[in-house]
Amino acid sequence: MIGSLGRTLAWSVLCLLATFAGRLTIMDGTSLSLVWPAAGVTVLWFSMQRRARLRWVDPLMLAAITLVVNMATGAPLVLALWFVAANLTQVAVFLRVHARLSPQLWGAGGDAPLARSADLWRLLFATVAGTLAGAAIGPPAVWLVSGHVSWLDAAVWFTRNTVSILLIAAVGLRVGHHWRGGWQVRRIPPLRLAEYAALIVCSISAYAIGFAANHGLPLAFPLLAVTVWAGLRLHTTFVVLHDLCLGSIAVLFTLHGQGPFAVIESFQARALVAQVFVGMVAIVGLSIALGRDERAELLRQLTDTGRAAAAQAQLLTTIVDSMSDGVAVVRTDGSWAMRNPASVALLGGVTSGTGTIADPGHYGLFHPDGTPLPDADMAHTRALAGEDVHNMELLVRNSGVPDGRIVSVSARRLLGDDGVVVVFHDVTAERRQRDELASFAGVVAHDLLNPLTTIDGWAENLDDTLRGMPDTAAQRDATDSLSRIVRASGRMRHLINDLLAYTTTRNAVIAPVDVRLRDLVVDVTTARGDLAASGATPAPLFALGRLHDVHADPVLLRQLVDNLIGNAVKYTAPGVVPRIEICSVRIEGDLVRVEITDNGIGIPAGQHEAIFNNFHRAHRSGGYAGTGLGLAICKRIVERHGGSIIATDNPGGGSRFVFTLPKATRREVAHAVKANARS
Repeated sequence: MIGSLGRTLAWSVLCLLATFAGRLTIMDGTSLSLVWPAAGVTVLWFSMQRRARLRWVDPLMLAAITLVVNMATGAPLVLALWFVAANLTQVAVFLRVHARLSPQLWGAGGDAPLARSADLWRLLFATVAGTLAGAAIGPPAVWLVSGHVSWLDAAVWFTRNTVSILLIAAVGLRVGHHWRGGWQVRRIPPLRLAEYAALIVCSISAYAIGFAANHGLPLAFPLLAVTVWAGLRLHTTFVVLHDLCLGSIAVLFTLHGQGPFAVIESFQARALVAQVFVGMVAIVGLSIALGRDERAELLRQLTDTGRAAAAQAQLLTTIVDSMSDGVAVVRTDGSWAMRNPASVALLGGVTSGTGTIADPGHYGLFHPDGTPLPDADMAHTRALAGEDVHNMELLVRNSGVPDGRIVSVSARRLLGDDGVVVVFHDVTAERRQRDELASFAGVVAHDLLNPLTTIDGWAENLDDTLRGMPDTAAQRDATDSLSRIVRASGRMRHLINDLLAYTTTRNAVIAPVDVRLRDLVVDVTTARGDLAASGATPAPLFALGRLHDVHADPVLLRQLVDNLIGNAVKYTAPGVVPRIEICSVRIEGDLVRVEITDNGIGIPAGQHEAIFNNFHRAHRSGGYAGTGLGLAICKRIVERHGGSIIATDNPGGGSRFVFTLPKATRREVAHAVKANARS
């Protein structure tokens, strides 16, 4: 609080001196001052006190100073009161407009310095708005009190206040921001110091010749040359101080009847022209200096951006070059825009030598089965035709890779038709592992299923023998034991088949194509109906809704649908005819959402996620056979296609399984979907 009052007192003293100095230039018989530095001082005062705790004291002090000084210098009480109203209105309008136009500037509510040309023009607009508001009160008040005032008197009021606020506020906003942020003293090179000194000497000399010497020549406006020099070359804060000093010199000489403006007979017109000159000096100097600073800042930002972009590009280049996967960009004309070392190494180091892609035979590219690869099947060719290529496997065999290498290639067209990006990945080890796993699975299937076949055969012979024996207790015990053996053998066979299916879905290569889901579902449901008929059980009732076409591996997709439908049929209460609804309700982005709803016994609470785990059985005690791998297989199939699967309760009783698969990619399939929907 003490600090705030101290600043108010200091500003009051400064404003008192400025007001008294202005009243010393009163025009005879008008009570109008030709120069009014108090306008700039008061605007700067209230701008710097914007955040003071006791800022309400400042208007009272300004009113008191204006009233006392005006009455002490001969103004009547009524006129002094009008001048109080004019000054307070001028300050209030300036502060409001300046804060609205430049809230980021220090003194207007922000912390930024006066540093842009736009800031200058906004400051000028706020200044004009404030002085117009003050001029709407001051000159009419003079007319009411004295009985006479001319348009020239009103112009002098407006011009003097505008120039005063513009010069003093510009200096204050620049210096005040440096003061608040802490002065940063920088070493100035000797040549630049010499330039500062030369400018000061030239400015004093030029204004001495232009105003002090009585030569009768109109040399005022050529004096703008030193202002232009300062604006182009020197620090902006120095420029505003330079403008303030030169403007003060010009006005003082003019008021004392010296200089090129002293030849004007009218005292008011002489002061008006002098202040217009001072305003022009301020605007020219500041606009040049701020424009220069903006260009320098823009150039610095562009330089920093360029350096950052170059560093980012270098980082990306380093990352791409260090990758073990091949990455290349191919232009639409087939030339290489970019390729990393791995892309060359994966092709055995073979290049065309021309900067463009050669035919597949040049690189030794084949289909995985060894058949030659046509030009039309090249990944970049398919991508340029608008097709996204995902994990297309190719065999590379040339002089650099005599034993052959399997690479997985993906390609996608870049935005803007600038070419395609191609990614190579060596899958030789993965392919070998899959082949070994498939071979192992075949051995397991043969070695485990053969003993089961033998058991089943001998069990069948034993069953025939037991049926021919007399019905005794021993015969019934033997028949019951044989039934247990047959059931155990069946469970073992199902378990082996499910394990092989799970291994296949987990590791086998998927070959997705566009599939008409409706045709596949109809085929599976028909087979289920035939199976029920052969087993003399009620045939399930199927209701098929709209089924969008999908992009999936047909074999795995059939296994997915058959497993889910089989589950729905199996987990139905005794005596209930299974009713199953299948539809794809909508497309979510690039995925088709498929729902399979049944009227079965449902899923126990809390197990809707656990049923997709390996070997999990939700109804162990319900007498339903199974290995607990069926839904795990379904989940694996869906996830390998990039989709997801969940299980929920059917509001009408039973279960609902919802899974997503990629939608069909080719246009002709999309047309077929629309045709099916209409039919």
